[in-house]
Amino acid sequence: MRDLKQLRYDKAYLRMAKTWSELSHCTRKKVGAIIVKDGMIISDGYNGTPSGFNNSCESSEGETLWYVLHAEANAILKVAKSTHNCQDATLYLTLSPCKECSKLVVQSGIKRVVFIDAYKDTSGITFLRDAGIEVEQIENPFDED
Repeated sequence: MRDLKQLRYDKAYLRMAKTWSELSHCTRKKVGAIIVKDGMIISDGYNGTPSGFNNSCESSEGETLWYVLHAEANAILKVAKSTHNCQDATLYLTLSPCKECSKLVVQSGIKRVVFIDAYKDTSGITFLRDAGIEVEQIENPFDED
């Protein structure tokens, strides 16, 4: 049986990630991330362009620009600039990681990933599980328990 207290926290952090995703200037997809360690939020992020760049995420043809950072990459990089680290942390996402971001998750030391929606290419999820990272999907964190 799932730990109900942990589920309550998981849903709350996923709701925060969803709210954070709304800060993204991307029009095709808005993704939010929250990193929690020892019961404390140590980082957050959303998909968007690097600091100092125009906030447009898509080309005039509607394609995502190559230099747009994914939400989890932004959150992990923010930790790298702080006094914290991601060792044994939990990453909460509105969309499961792509295969490129999954490598960052593994390398950062994150031990658990909780997400709402699955990305179209689920190879990132498979990679995380193969690396021994706990991965869980909670499809509707707005449902009451």
